Amino acid sequence: MSPVALVGAGKIGQTICHFLNESGSYRVTLVDSDPKRLDHAPEHPGLAKRRIDVTDVDALARALADHFAVINAGPFFLTEAVACAAVRSRLHYLDLTEDIASARRVRELAQGADKALIPQCGLAPGFVSIVANDIAEGFESLDTLSMRVGALPEFPTNSLSYNLTWSTDGVINEYCEPCNVIVNGQATEVQPLEHLEEFHLDGVAYESFNTSGGLGTLGDTLIGKVRNLNYQTIRYPGHCDIMKVLLHDLRLADRRELLKDVLENAVPTTVQDVVLVFVTASGERDGYFLQESYANKIYSRTVGGRQLSAIQITTAASVCATLDLLREGGIPQAGFVRQEQVRLKDFLGNRFGRYFQQEAQRNHT
Repeated sequence: MSPVALVGAGKIGQTICHFLNESGSYRVTLVDSDPKRLDHAPEHPGLAKRRIDVTDVDALARALADHFAVINAGPFFLTEAVACAAVRSRLHYLDLTEDIASARRVRELAQGADKALIPQCGLAPGFVSIVANDIAEGFESLDTLSMRVGALPEFPTNSLSYNLTWSTDGVINEYCEPCNVIVNGQATEVQPLEHLEEFHLDGVAYESFNTSGGLGTLGDTLIGKVRNLNYQTIRYPGHCDIMKVLLHDLRLADRRELLKDVLENAVPTTVQDVVLVFVTASGERDGYFLQESYANKIYSRTVGGRQLSAIQITTAASVCATLDLLREGGIPQAGFVRQEQVRLKDFLGNRFGRYFQQEAQRNHT
């Protein structure tokens, strides 16, 4: 079995741990600075737990020694520390960050590295980048590529029409930071919570708006090849306006810790959620101007005896599939690796990637 270190014992980290332990191919060392989170992680014969100050790069590097890879499932502000420790220990590195600055730092650390550094291995960026690039390659010339992703409560009840399903820090960060896009062939930045759109999917109304980080490295890959490229987060109608009141009118964008405290004490979590992935491309093919779309809904379900939310399943499955492909030699083994270098066919054919197979989803009537 391949030894893997996993940093972060939160909900996503525990799901990754569960997937890897149950696969029979990995021996996991779970690392966290919080003993309560470590204690909460279910025991498994192949699991070791270690309490380490993750900000102590030297201590973390020593703990990572003799592992095949490290998966960073911690908050985005720990990305640099974990990536530095991975480089020092000369092992492969994977993370889930949506933070643009953090991913840029990983890219810098990957220069000359003899192991693979693969940031942004989650849902968005991550799986959506793989889907979007696969669709883009089917066009002779590409005009517009739009990526839309959302993790939503299946049964919304509050005014936000939202429940906390993953990292509160991550949600706040993507609502506050600038967003990378390509407009008329030029790479630029736009503001979050802007360019509000409305659409229907399977008879349900949704809205989408700019958020930061979901584009990943796809903008760098497609610059010069696409006229317009953008990423937006999907929510139920009305959510964006309320977040603007909180972030802009009440200036909580400047008091993020206060906003985090408010959200975590007022907005309940749920495992009854649905993840939407909606990608649309338009361009030239065989002399025609055509549009092609990919739409998928993934619901919460029981996996290996544990009830998991859709965002837990999709995020954990994404990084575990990438790890599997890395272990099998299916993706580059050194330097900086972009998500769009993973082939969609290989991803969906993987044992973890199969959680995204559309035919596996339940039907709603």
